[in-house]
Amino acid sequence: MINTIIVDDEPLARDILEVHIANTPQLKLLASCSNAIEANQILNEKNVDLMFLDIQMPQLTGMEFLRSLTHPPMTIFTTAYAEYAVDGFELEALDYLLKPISFERFLKASNKAIDKFKNLRGSTDALDAAMDFFFVKSDKKMMKVFYKDILYIEGLKDYVIIRLEEGRVITLQTMKSLEVKLPSSMFKRIHRSYILNLTKLRAIEGNMVELKEKGQKKMIPIGKNYRDELTAIINAKKL
Repeated sequence: MINTIIVDDEPLARDILEVHIANTPQLKLLASCSNAIEANQILNEKNVDLMFLDIQMPQLTGMEFLRSLTHPPMTIFTTAYAEYAVDGFELEALDYLLKPISFERFLKASNKAIDKFKNLRGSTDALDAAMDFFFVKSDKKMMKVFYKDILYIEGLKDYVIIRLEEGRVITLQTMKSLEVKLPSSMFKRIHRSYILNLTKLRAIEGNMVELKEKGQKKMIPIGKNYRDELTAIINAKKL
């Protein structure tokens, strides 16, 4: 599934895109945002693969918003004005949809995203299989961290704490930037402030996950927006 968001200040335009996404099985709508500020919060909290982004919006235009992102998701621009097309493609947008957007044209643009996602996922899975570690900068050094040693990852303002079976590593970066380095088959965002190593999960009790840290039981919370996905993984017996 391709995690998708809509960013458009027009309610009718959002409604049309929501219907189109619902009729495209490969797409999963995470949020429908009325402005770039709302969208920025979602991008910082969740793993978004594809963004349908309106160009003409108050406060911050779609193009200004896209330029502000360090790691933007795949983007398809939506607008009522054809003259922005060239600028849109200069920002490496996958496609440019003119309103009103028909399902046929929507599907053509979405298929570009689906094909690119498959290629990116294939490359990532191959890399994950070949490497079982990554590097992060901590205390003026580049630290080698093995996936298997990670219990969970905790976000704390501008810092990320990587809790290991022995000790911890603190690095200056966002949860989002670290999350993209982790193999999705092994790690799952379960809260806006926590990423869990699924192999360390021992039990779920209410809205808490139980694991062991230094021989002691450790509980970390499950955010309400993440619980269904975690439950689906457990039910599919992927752990």
